[in-house]
Amino acid sequence: MGTEARIEQLRALREQALHAGNERAVARQHEAGKLTARERIEALLDKGSFQEIDQFVRHQSTGFGMEDRKPYGDAVVTGHGTIDGRTVFVFAEDFTVFGGSLGRVVADKICKILDLALETGAPVIGLKDSGGARIQEGVSSLDGYGRIFERNVRASGVIPQISVIMGPCAGGAVYSPALTDFVFQVDQTSHMFITGPDVIKTVTGEDVTMEDLGGAMTHATKSGVTHFVYPTGKDALEAVRYLVSYLPRNNMEMPPYYAPSDRPDRIDDSLDAAIPDSANQPYDMKQVIGTILDDGEFFEVQELWAANLVIGFGRLDGHVVGIVANQPSVLAGTLDIEASEKGARFVRFCDAFNIPLITFVDVPGFLPGVGQEHGGIIRHGAKLLYAYCEATVPRVTVITRKAYGGAYLVMNARGVRADLVFAWPSAEIAVMGAQGAVNIIHRREIESAPEAEARRAELIADYETRFNNPYVAAELGLVDEVIEPRETRTKLVRALDMLRTKRETLPPKKHGNGPQ
Repeated sequence: MGTEARIEQLRALREQALHAGNERAVARQHEAGKLTARERIEALLDKGSFQEIDQFVRHQSTGFGMEDRKPYGDAVVTGHGTIDGRTVFVFAEDFTVFGGSLGRVVADKICKILDLALETGAPVIGLKDSGGARIQEGVSSLDGYGRIFERNVRASGVIPQISVIMGPCAGGAVYSPALTDFVFQVDQTSHMFITGPDVIKTVTGEDVTMEDLGGAMTHATKSGVTHFVYPTGKDALEAVRYLVSYLPRNNMEMPPYYAPSDRPDRIDDSLDAAIPDSANQPYDMKQVIGTILDDGEFFEVQELWAANLVIGFGRLDGHVVGIVANQPSVLAGTLDIEASEKGARFVRFCDAFNIPLITFVDVPGFLPGVGQEHGGIIRHGAKLLYAYCEATVPRVTVITRKAYGGAYLVMNARGVRADLVFAWPSAEIAVMGAQGAVNIIHRREIESAPEAEARRAELIADYETRFNNPYVAAELGLVDEVIEPRETRTKLVRALDMLRTKRETLPPKKHGNGPQ
């Protein structure tokens, strides 16, 4: 066979690999409103940048007719490419081939990609659309999942890992996304669950649809498994590209810097009126955040779950920052079990990937209730506290209004080694609110007073004057500077500029044993 013939053979084999799924399967994929694996990769990566790996891999299993069907590439497309010119690795499960099921060689291909990503220090993005373990291959397919999980854990905190659920993801398969940093889901066409509706019906008698059990909105609002939901696959992949613009390639790099169009010394007078006159009146902390960040651009994470805490990415003078903020317009900004978990994982992600943390505080305390206590608010609240205490990236806190009790500490106070703490004049930093404090401190005096309620009101007013301000904390050095709200952007830009060279290390240890 001559050189020309060999090249023609290669081209023919490539063509077979590119069309591993038959036309009918591809048509069904499109009818379901889904892109094929290769279409997804094309939408995700810079045009023409994809370099495929293991295109000619084929399974070696026999029995159940498997030996008669051995498509090139099997049920996953793997390789690397670029997003905005920066290298990323990608694997896309192919539902048009064996329903995207995972057999031994599919796991081999994914593991190779994870190994390469870890060795070269580049993000890895998994596009999930699979019927699960390949039953025909038995325990070998289960072992494949185990090998993937182990690599997910080894890569955790070293390279960013992103999962995009674009179809079914069930059984053991769900644990790989759960081990990664961010999970995207496509509304109505993606589902995640350990056990499906039929099994649940058989075992517990509960009737539930696939959408209610494991749809995108379920996981985005109830379980907290999913960070982002988008209406179409293309929308989700475009959002992944945007997320990657905030992330370093690995834990040894800083996040990408973009020259800002916004002035670092911009003053915004509207912030002076952000806090309502009444201490019990809510306001939208996201408006405060948007006013301060470059060009008002804030990429919120887990927007639909635990909305009493706001987390996400933005930039200050072109540098990436992670934002953690109480949301007074939801549950008065109290911390509960879900908010604590949400904040803790985000803080740990930012710390792992060298992203400075800005914390906006308006917290009256932890959410009271038997359900919260029995659900383990002590343990879960400690997760956020642990995450802040462990973080060595620059940490700056802005107290806008309430900062009461243990919740004050958990929201990155000076006592847990915040680098700088700013407070607005409206800040109230105390063990508890004026009413609760007066009821405890002056209980006997109020009970014996001729006009108890009048005396109570008088004592509350006196307590508010003395303690519901930032100056007591400032006198003790627990607040570094009381600032005008309009100055906040400039103060944060300068603080982060000063902290850019911060170096802090933790005591040598295998790992901590924080609350789980």
